Amino acid sequence: MNLKLFYDHVEQDVLGAMRKPKPVYWIALGLSVLAFVCGLGAWGYQIFKGMGVAGITHPVGWGVYITNFVFWVGIAHSGTLISAVLYLFRARFRSAFNRTAEAMTVIAVMTAGLFPFIHLGRVWKAYYLFPYPNQRLLWVNFRSPLIWDVFAISTYFTISLIFFYVGMVPDLAAARRHFTGFRQRLYKILSLGWEGTLDQWRHYNRLYIFLAAFATPLVVSVHSVVSWDFAMSIVPGWHSTLFAPYFVAGAIFSGTGMVISLTVPMRKILKLETYITVDHYEKIAKVLLVTALIVSYSYIVELCLALYSGNLFEISVFKYRMGGHYRFLYWVMIFCNVFMPLTLFIKKLRRNIKYLFVLSLFVNIGMWLERFIIIVTSLAKEYDPYSWGTYTPRLVEIAVTIGSFGMFFMFFLIFTKMLPVLSISEIKEQGEGK
Repeated sequence: MNLKLFYDHVEQDVLGAMRKPKPVYWIALGLSVLAFVCGLGAWGYQIFKGMGVAGITHPVGWGVYITNFVFWVGIAHSGTLISAVLYLFRARFRSAFNRTAEAMTVIAVMTAGLFPFIHLGRVWKAYYLFPYPNQRLLWVNFRSPLIWDVFAISTYFTISLIFFYVGMVPDLAAARRHFTGFRQRLYKILSLGWEGTLDQWRHYNRLYIFLAAFATPLVVSVHSVVSWDFAMSIVPGWHSTLFAPYFVAGAIFSGTGMVISLTVPMRKILKLETYITVDHYEKIAKVLLVTALIVSYSYIVELCLALYSGNLFEISVFKYRMGGHYRFLYWVMIFCNVFMPLTLFIKKLRRNIKYLFVLSLFVNIGMWLERFIIIVTSLAKEYDPYSWGTYTPRLVEIAVTIGSFGMFFMFFLIFTKMLPVLSISEIKEQGEGK
């Protein structure tokens, strides 16, 4: 095919996906908005009635809300990491997933950022969380990992948003040429006067590789900080030096699963089969398999550390996880995160897109359960038998959780119609090399 015709074809296909939505899009968006509104309504009810409507109680002071926070932070951290690391290693299959992963990152950080406020209960007191001087001369405890989260996540959100936006500038200039009216004016502003000159491309490539190199260690450090929310305590099952690499591996694992979950229906609905192929899915399935093996190894090491420590409390927590009140959830987690991904050793299954989609849903379920089990089981059976107890999520917490997924999918669906879902410039660049 003539190179100019190839360029025009790519732009028509990718930007054509941003035009008039199909009925299935409106159905998906309507369900997402409905779930989001229900979540907001449940949160409003909790604010009005108080935290008593949630299932949080002594000794389990952290429940579904903190589980959701860690889950969404993990989803967010993996998106930029996948995009940045694959760019630094010049992985060509990256062009099929990088824009989705980066958008997923920005949206998931916004979703995760709500849960500290939801968990706080008295949300009007939220300003006490932020480290700034006030008229009462009160300062937050800078030795608390919860304050480290404020700095780490706000920094990560800023870098991820810049990385996401900078990568879109050439594509926004292409969108500027293909749309009219308000959208053309919007893309004209967002494209920052991009003309595609040699100087612009040189500066763009330097900035992009710098942001990729900067984001990669930042992702590792930020999710390590999130793990220290637990590891810096003396709670059995939490106090472990394994938590930082364990959480980082889990974040990449869950995020890769979410990328597959998002791109499979997107590829079908927006008719992008030409640009997101079976070969692309096979390669990202290998990433999913490698991270699953790391997570499985972490489970084994975590258990062995408890057994070899000889610490009665550590051993009892792991026995409780495997045979206590939450044993069913624990073994479902093991099935989803350990045994199901092992099927990816079979090449035929790695190349089966429907199977990968189903597997990615199991991975997301398993990783949510992992966070729930880590948090709840350690708090439910800590040191003193007198204070042992169980925790069951209530309807309000379930509704808020569903609302967070509704928010995530609502913003992602809006993204698919407002911004290019694939990197046009990278696809063109790969076409030149063929």
